[in-house]
Amino acid sequence: MALRFTFRQLEYFVAIGRAGSLSAAARRINVSAPSLSAALAQLEAEFGLPLFTRQHAQGLVLTDAGQRLMDRAAHLLEEAGALGDLANDMAERLGGPVSAGCLVTFAPLLMGPLRRSFSDAFPEARLSMQEAHQAGLLTLLDRGEIDIALTYNLDLPKTLRFDALLDLPPHAVLPPGHPLACHDSVTLAALAAEPMVLLDLPHSRDYFLSLFQTAGLRPRIAERCGGLGVMFSLVAHGFGYGLVNLRPAAPQSPDGAALRLVPITGPAPSEPVRPMVLGLARKRAVSPRIVAAFATHLRDRLQGRTLPGLAL
Repeated sequence: MALRFTFRQLEYFVAIGRAGSLSAAARRINVSAPSLSAALAQLEAEFGLPLFTRQHAQGLVLTDAGQRLMDRAAHLLEEAGALGDLANDMAERLGGPVSAGCLVTFAPLLMGPLRRSFSDAFPEARLSMQEAHQAGLLTLLDRGEIDIALTYNLDLPKTLRFDALLDLPPHAVLPPGHPLACHDSVTLAALAAEPMVLLDLPHSRDYFLSLFQTAGLRPRIAERCGGLGVMFSLVAHGFGYGLVNLRPAAPQSPDGAALRLVPITGPAPSEPVRPMVLGLARKRAVSPRIVAAFATHLRDRLQGRTLPGLAL
């Protein structure tokens, strides 16, 4: 007897299994929770098996049968994607889904223009993007929930391939009236004497603090924040300086106050400070052609300096 289910239902089933709840799956794939619930009920009726147990504290937990069926469904969806790639190859066009992650600190600068330019260049592709901090991106890559991530080379596991795109040296973020803001560059020693607004994100904070540690200095941390907008706002209103690597073309706080970005040097003005390396992280397995096309598109845009929100 032929089974009556669709690839879309299988896609929803896998999304629910990986997310652990209807609401989390709905956010990740941008589908309403009632639609997911209906698809799940139809699959359970078709299979004649409960796929999940409902536990209040833990959400939806896969049954043994559900886990086995989800693993097979995920494999079937991968095979279907490969079949689509083959068809695109034969038709000499690129299309299909691409799921990309972007580091939360620069997602506001990149996600809009990047999605627009890629969608215009590859109209048959379906690009989805989500932002996360470094640890979150690594988890998403490990779970297979994203194909590729634009991020820094910070504490990457050996299971991932990293393609470097740009070296990004650090800059101090200062209000225009600050005594150091009028300089062409500023040393770490000069900054260490000032209050610091630390962008307190996993991995990123370790990089920023290591700059001072390497120079034998200790920064005066006055404030900690978890977002670039908050850091810009605190700096603009006189609560200290900040540190960034990826620079907006027109730096300002969320309320419109101007900011000045000044390059940082070592103990001597001619000494460089260790940059962050911006690049693309993905699993070492061969990527679908549309994912490789996304990587090439992003490399061309960044290295060609054609993303208008950035000062590269």
